[in-house]
Amino acid sequence: MGRVMGEGKVIVVTGASDGIGAAAARRLHANGHTVVIVGRSPDKTRAVAAELGADFHVADFTRLDEVEDLAGRLRAAYPRIDVLANNAGGVFGTRTKTVDGFEKTFQVNHLAPFLLTRRLLDVLIASRASVLQTSSTVRFAGRIHLDDLDRDRDYHPVHAYGAAKLENILFTMELHRRHHAEGLSAASFYPGNVATNFASDTTSPVMRLIRFLAGNPLLRRAMLSTPEQGADQIVWLAEGTPGTDWRSGAYYYRRKDSPPRNPQAFDADLARGLWRRSEELLADRLPDPA
Repeated sequence: MGRVMGEGKVIVVTGASDGIGAAAARRLHANGHTVVIVGRSPDKTRAVAAELGADFHVADFTRLDEVEDLAGRLRAAYPRIDVLANNAGGVFGTRTKTVDGFEKTFQVNHLAPFLLTRRLLDVLIASRASVLQTSSTVRFAGRIHLDDLDRDRDYHPVHAYGAAKLENILFTMELHRRHHAEGLSAASFYPGNVATNFASDTTSPVMRLIRFLAGNPLLRRAMLSTPEQGADQIVWLAEGTPGTDWRSGAYYYRRKDSPPRNPQAFDADLARGLWRRSEELLADRLPDPA
């Protein structure tokens, strides 16, 4: 059984072994919450958890079997989950498919957190939980085509990442539409351009340039936020009260309801279609349709 402290919330943070996920976990733990650390790297995940004296779980989102197993472990350990922060993600280089047959960017950033959320959905609803999605600016995201979510016809690492982050926003919108009346709340957010190890294994020239510039201390301070600054949005949403401090279904930047500059982010039909298509792709892994 997982440990639950005092009156704080039970908060599951994925991608918490480094970057803004680790920074958010540290702040939330310091504020008295029960934080559950989820990461891909066993060593890094264990190290952050040991620092905080927190529970941890290792799962590689390029393997959906591990996502299913993670959901089962979380259900067994925590009958109540107040916040699920879907923060894990990545931008990659050469187009590759996972062992599950999906394009890696699409699976890690959208399909895996969709599966995790769906398999925890009854617990989240019973807990009147908040589900948070770490998105991006999506201003320059390519178009989403529901018949080609793996981007077999048109792949570029930056466009694939932008589309996946747009899918996070659409997932949030549809999760709110389907389940807010049952007590569930959802929000997506842009943490800003943060100086972390994010995209460390990309071959994208654009992302390599950003990482090169980030290596210069002066440019780094001028261009990028710290992980602690980027984590502020997770902490604020996790500790806040939906309907009072923030609006369910919305997208946030710097603690403000700031609609993204991309018309696809407001397309309710596209959000519904993405949900249905995601269920079709995961049909053998999901509980009854939600």
